[in-house]
Amino acid sequence: MRIRFWGVRGTIPTPGPDTVRYGGNTACLDILTSNKHVIILDAGTGIRALGERIKQEHSRKVEATILLSHTHWDHIQGLPFFAPLQSRKNRFKLIGQKRINMHLERILSRQFLAPYLPFAYTSLSAGLNVSEVEDGETIFIDDHTSVKVAELNHPGGCLGFRIQDHDAILTYCTDTGWVRDGFDESVLELAGGADLLVHDSFFTNTEEAKTFAEWGHSSWLEAVKLADAANANTLGLFHYAPDLTDNELEKMRDNARGVFPRTFLTREGMTLQLPIGNDLPE
Repeated sequence: MRIRFWGVRGTIPTPGPDTVRYGGNTACLDILTSNKHVIILDAGTGIRALGERIKQEHSRKVEATILLSHTHWDHIQGLPFFAPLQSRKNRFKLIGQKRINMHLERILSRQFLAPYLPFAYTSLSAGLNVSEVEDGETIFIDDHTSVKVAELNHPGGCLGFRIQDHDAILTYCTDTGWVRDGFDESVLELAGGADLLVHDSFFTNTEEAKTFAEWGHSSWLEAVKLADAANANTLGLFHYAPDLTDNELEKMRDNARGVFPRTFLTREGMTLQLPIGNDLPE
């Protein structure tokens, strides 16, 4: 299973000299399964560059599954600028959280309204099939790849994903806070034995996480505690607060390694192959 990171920041893009090493785009990853199926995790601003790369790699036809953790702005703001959606030869399955009051496709289509954009959702040329899933469901991408979803603790709802391709396991838990001073058992199950746990690390300390608990985010300490309890092999810190500089992120990583040694900082442009060997990504 190949994994590439296209955006690792939370809330809002943060370009500039203080974020150049780890990147300022918001959340987006892509995965290539053993069956050569493309899975895209979230559609933050990082998805724009991914779209340009995918056009080069799949010049004849792009087929992919897009998994949206939730529809807060930093996880969907790149979707209108994902160029492969403009070609009628391409096909996408977009899967996100089921809500009671509004269908996912309607939520996404309202992002394309004038006066915010010069084109409408209905003008997208690619085949786009939108479906919804609920907490605890498992979906199958191909013969060897499954995705289990679980509800995370975040305002308005958010899904975590456990993606398994043969024996390789990636767990993606962005935008999540602890419940009652502990992690949810369903999230622990999602992360159990993962080769790589990619986890929300918005705050630099637990005091901030508690003070702003209503934001539904974690610090690096919550992330390492979950990784340890779940017996994950490796932890990738992710979804950094917009005001954190590269130097501050590296201090956070060093603190995290003091508790869970197999911790690294995710960054734009990083490519990994699961399972990860003894050497940590840098």
